[in-house]
Amino acid sequence: MKCPYCGSLDSKVIDSRLNEDGTSIRRRRECNTCTKRYTTYEKIEYTPILVIKSDGTRQIFDPAKIKNGLMKACEKRPVPMSKIDKLIADIEKQITNSLAQEISSKKIGEMVMDGLKELDEVAYVRFASVHRQFKDINMLREEIERLMGAKPVADKKKDE
Repeated sequence: MKCPYCGSLDSKVIDSRLNEDGTSIRRRRECNTCTKRYTTYEKIEYTPILVIKSDGTRQIFDPAKIKNGLMKACEKRPVPMSKIDKLIADIEKQITNSLAQEISSKKIGEMVMDGLKELDEVAYVRFASVHRQFKDINMLREEIERLMGAKPVADKKKDE
């Protein structure tokens, strides 16, 4: 680390502490040349993930946008906020772990729908109607039939 006083590259760490939120490390250093002390901070450098929108534009990935969509889809539904937050965290983790620098909004939407299918079928259909841009009632009916076809056999017998 270069000394801000004399420019020497020879220094030693005197003290290291994690900051309150655990995102960086504060280090007290002492220059071995001029003996002055100074503070440095070390933190993880994140590469932003870009979302490719359907019109080809790119935006920085923002989990808050997923949350807004989920909140609208789950409005007046018995879905606990903790499950919505867990779904968002799972999607964010999947995207980050993929190591891709870009991801399509369609792919994110499919990830959201996969998670919603497990949480609440009505919320799933609401989200799908916006994400897949249903043009008429037939598209909605087809999606519901596809959802009903994916139900386990035991559930189908209960419904009959």
